[in-house]
Amino acid sequence: MEPSFWEARWRKNQIGFHLDEINPMLIAYLDSLNLRHGDTVLVPMCGKSLDMLYLRNQGFRVIGVELSELAARSFFAENNLAFTESQLGDFLRFESEGIIILCGNIFHLRSDHIADAVASYDRAALVALPPEMRRKYVDHLSHILPASFKTLLITFKYPQHEMSGPPFSVEEAEVRQLFSRWESIELLHTADILSENLHFRERGLTDLRENAFLLQRNLSQP
Repeated sequence: MEPSFWEARWRKNQIGFHLDEINPMLIAYLDSLNLRHGDTVLVPMCGKSLDMLYLRNQGFRVIGVELSELAARSFFAENNLAFTESQLGDFLRFESEGIIILCGNIFHLRSDHIADAVASYDRAALVALPPEMRRKYVDHLSHILPASFKTLLITFKYPQHEMSGPPFSVEEAEVRQLFSRWESIELLHTADILSENLHFRERGLTDLRENAFLLQRNLSQP
């Protein structure tokens, strides 16, 4: 799961993980983050997701993080968004009205890059990583995120032996273990989505569920 893996997927247009619509889970559960107008939302491994436009159009600012420069440029081009670009440390920084995409390795992200963020929306990051990298990812974000923070996390659950990820199956028990130091972990929703996902059935899956979690931490409490 090296950076070259994802760059090759984008070059070859092997992006079955990309949705051509707003994720219904985001529409249904965005309010659970209890955001205020103008708040900043972090979207890790954002690709060219239309969810970023949805968040901006709801009155929020967006900071996406994406490894693939092709994906970042495609987002702005396909949505006819003018943007500026500059260098920010290890990241190539793209900015349009209300949306910033930092193009680079998410493990190089620093706290000052996302100091304004109060919440994150993770639909594609945790499930993109194999088990040995998921702990590293959570530990890294937990180290750099603001003390008071919320996350809307979307995961998949399926028999892992039936399909090699990504996306990977992430059990509820693992979510609770990975975020055990966070103040609360709430399962908001779970649904059987196999019937509406032909490409997963074609890959051999016999069961597929999508889960939505609300994660909260407040390290500023005494």
